[in-house]
Amino acid sequence: MEIKALKEKINYCNSLTTYSRRKTIPVRIGDVWVGGDHPIVVQSMTTVDTMDTQGSVDQSIRMIESGCQLVRITAPSIKEAENLRAIKEGLRKRGYSTPLVADIHFTPNAAEVAAGIVEKVRINPGNYADKKKFEVIEYTDASYQAELERIRERFLPLVKICKENGTAMRIGTNHGSLSDRIMSRYGDTPIGMVESALEFLRICEDENYHDIVISMKSSNTQVMVQAYRLLVQKLDEGGFKPYPLHLGVTEAGEAEDGRIKSAVGIGTLLEDGLGDTVRVSLTEDPEFEAPVVKKLIARYENRSSHEPIEPILDYPLDPFAYSRRETIEVANFGGSNVPRVITDLSGLENITEKELKHVGHFYLPELDKWKMNDQGADYVFTGCNPIPFMLPNGLKEIQSIETWLHQPDKINKFPAFTLADFSQASMWHDSLNFLLLKDNEVVKAIPMLKGRRDVVLILSTENRHQMAALRKGFVSLIQANIDLPVVVSVTYGHLEEDELMLFPATDVGGLLIDGLGDGILMGLGSHLDKQAREYCLAQVKSHNAISFGVLQAARTRMSKTEYISCPSCGRTLFDLQETTAMIRKRTDHLKGVKIGIMGCIVNGPGEMADADYGYVGSGKGKITLYKGKEVVKRSVPSERAVDELIEIIRKDGQWIEPEPVES
Repeated sequence: MEIKALKEKINYCNSLTTYSRRKTIPVRIGDVWVGGDHPIVVQSMTTVDTMDTQGSVDQSIRMIESGCQLVRITAPSIKEAENLRAIKEGLRKRGYSTPLVADIHFTPNAAEVAAGIVEKVRINPGNYADKKKFEVIEYTDASYQAELERIRERFLPLVKICKENGTAMRIGTNHGSLSDRIMSRYGDTPIGMVESALEFLRICEDENYHDIVISMKSSNTQVMVQAYRLLVQKLDEGGFKPYPLHLGVTEAGEAEDGRIKSAVGIGTLLEDGLGDTVRVSLTEDPEFEAPVVKKLIARYENRSSHEPIEPILDYPLDPFAYSRRETIEVANFGGSNVPRVITDLSGLENITEKELKHVGHFYLPELDKWKMNDQGADYVFTGCNPIPFMLPNGLKEIQSIETWLHQPDKINKFPAFTLADFSQASMWHDSLNFLLLKDNEVVKAIPMLKGRRDVVLILSTENRHQMAALRKGFVSLIQANIDLPVVVSVTYGHLEEDELMLFPATDVGGLLIDGLGDGILMGLGSHLDKQAREYCLAQVKSHNAISFGVLQAARTRMSKTEYISCPSCGRTLFDLQETTAMIRKRTDHLKGVKIGIMGCIVNGPGEMADADYGYVGSGKGKITLYKGKEVVKRSVPSERAVDELIEIIRKDGQWIEPEPVES
């Protein structure tokens, strides 16, 4: 892999090894400041009909009381935009001064009305002045420039109204709704997303209007991270002001999947020091979003005081395009293998066959057979507590070297060495040995690793700035031409349920986004030593599921169905949470299939981006079904729509019948 100079590669962040938040211009939104030296701002979006004034006020208050500092409300037409005044007045009467943001898609007139009422408007450059028809158009330079002039003419009135009223604006690019013009010239790419925003930003700067926040959202976490980083680079290169960034992953989904996916994208950028306001888009009631955001950003309040990490003088990675670190293949690690999941069982003595269900392996005693689900761990780390029975074929065991040396089966069990053990060892497994390595031990270990073809590293750190410390370890290995596979290991103290999903998704997911990591191991930690066995097993189950979730969210190993579902808003034409749960119940065994579930046609074919199939509200009780971006059936009654969706999947050859899962 080519090594390039640091100055050429990291102008999207202040430092790769020292946490430092990017300095942006401050933008005032009512009485809330975004950017500058101000804390990261929490925001969310209402889900009730904007014309339901009382419902909007009540929901906004629930959001505010859960920690939301900006409330976004959809305004798809002029009537909804005008009703924002009544909602704002209703909130003020009840003592709430939280700024409101109007969410605009296809209707410039609605944006112009809203800009005179609320404190901020959000426009999507992909559909503000364009109709997306998924057409490929050949543009000459002259015809492209003519299109830009048309956009300027359509956009200028809004800029002037915002400037006159002191109204802020978010220029919010979405990966799935790039205009046909951008798609024709740049393709479905991060640079296309960036240029889509810059077209509108140039118009704003020409008018000396700078109360702007920018976002680069995608349901694909790799694309999202690359686009934000590229945006920062292009703002700097183009001489633009350093505008604040709004971070978010579109259509992240619900529950565990939504939290993990959001953290992989948002957390990676927060680690870079990017982000001034954050919204986590969950297919849940919006008051549940702000607490998740607060947990994500709280990690960085004192992050700058982390233990020093040696600077990276040459950075061998391209942060703007995914490329997995090249490694040799050791057993089923590295090379072209998907990243592996190692689940830590070392805190459990005398594990039983039945308890392996917590790592996705199910023993059927009446048949004396094993069954594995889509989240069956590849390896278990048992440390000094070996498993006393024969494991199923799909699962392998890693033991501490002291235990392994006294193990009669030295072929089907594998040893794990500390660096001290490794340096003095006289006995090895013939093909697969694990080295438990701290980030600050990497340089010392490099001479011992030269020429080895039988070692997988398990890399960990005790630094609070975990992702950066682990990344430094990877860089040291790359620069020393050590091409052995590396499993990323993270261990935390006692965490709340949401934190247990968010933290590893950030720390490991961020590395995976950059192509680093051939596996994941979540350690149980010493805090479990005195806990009840049931609690320890529950942690094992969570760690196993989260590990697979992180790999999937980072797009490095697809082990289950992916749902690209919007978080619902006032445009939604059906009960999104109930429908998502119903579709998930019927289809969650379809490994690797991506299903978009969109509440309305605004968030339909564009926003679900790279979904294989789509379920989109097109009217009250009516659903439009998609295969990719192609409409397959229109106006399907909602009571039949899930069956019709399954039939489309079946005809496409992607359907398999679900098997019962043993409890």
